[in-house]
Amino acid sequence: MNRLVEKVALALLCVISFSLSPSSSAPVAGLLITLGCSGAISLLQESKAAYALVLLNAFACVPLPIVFCALPLILYDALWLRKPYLAAPALLTLADPGALTTEQLVLTAAGSAIAVVMYLRVSSLEKTVSSLLELRDEAESKNIRLSDRNARLLEAQDNELRLATLRERNRIAREIHDNVGHMLTRSLLQSGALLVINKDENLKEPLTELKDTLNTAMTSIRQSVHDLHDDSIDFDAVVKESISSVSDRFNVRYENDAGELPVRIRLCFLAVIKEGLSNAVKHSNGDSITIAVREHPAFFQLTVEDNGSCRNMGSSDGIGLQNMRDRAESLGGVINFSASEDGFRIFMTVPKKGENKQ
Repeated sequence: MNRLVEKVALALLCVISFSLSPSSSAPVAGLLITLGCSGAISLLQESKAAYALVLLNAFACVPLPIVFCALPLILYDALWLRKPYLAAPALLTLADPGALTTEQLVLTAAGSAIAVVMYLRVSSLEKTVSSLLELRDEAESKNIRLSDRNARLLEAQDNELRLATLRERNRIAREIHDNVGHMLTRSLLQSGALLVINKDENLKEPLTELKDTLNTAMTSIRQSVHDLHDDSIDFDAVVKESISSVSDRFNVRYENDAGELPVRIRLCFLAVIKEGLSNAVKHSNGDSITIAVREHPAFFQLTVEDNGSCRNMGSSDGIGLQNMRDRAESLGGVINFSASEDGFRIFMTVPKKGENKQ
């Protein structure tokens, strides 16, 4: 916009210079040539055609000396094309300036000086604006990188907190098992011994009730320890540990977009993955395995597939395959095995059934 305003101002100055000519037709032709070339140059910008138009406009001063009055506009265009020497041919008019008046020469000289000042001012302003835009873009880029880094830090903190929680659950489970569990076991043995050696019929019923209470407490403790241990299992960590055991033979790709699975589904999927990896080691002649865990609105999905040729494997009723079927059925899920020359695939779906993620 600044360039357009300044070109209009220089064009008006050129019009004044043209109007000082005693002739009427030549100034009009020269002005039309100059304005037409300058407008085309603005559209073409920095191109060979633009360079040619500046040069043509400058050379037009030789047959039409009156065009020399447009030198400010010609020079301004040449400066913005970063080739000011393209306006030099216009100076050939000064070899025989008789066709121009002194006022026209003075106005042209003054206008050329003004064109140079305008170019320097506007180019400096545009450089400043460009620098500010670069600084803004760089600041936005840094803000984006900082936001990403903060997000990664928060994610790492959440993972650390989660791992710390899992470790604490494991510790509590071990403490209950090693201390309370052992004491209850000893109490059960003692109550059983008392029942054996007791001769008083009045004490038989209370001792029996005591033993039943201890049995109930022992069962409850075992269940609590079991639940704590199951809750503390890090699904991704266990899967990656299982993958590392076969990484020397298979290139394993693991994808999980299901987040944290409910405990029962987590244990089921882990067992199927381990069995699938074990079967691949025993039966597959491929070199890659893909494990994918997906969450859908109504169910969770697990696929384990390799690229080995094992056409007959899926038709066998081995213990491993039957165990996987049993696990799927226990959760109301479905599991399918497909074997071909392209590989063996395990496809399993388990409905959510409103289970809460633990």
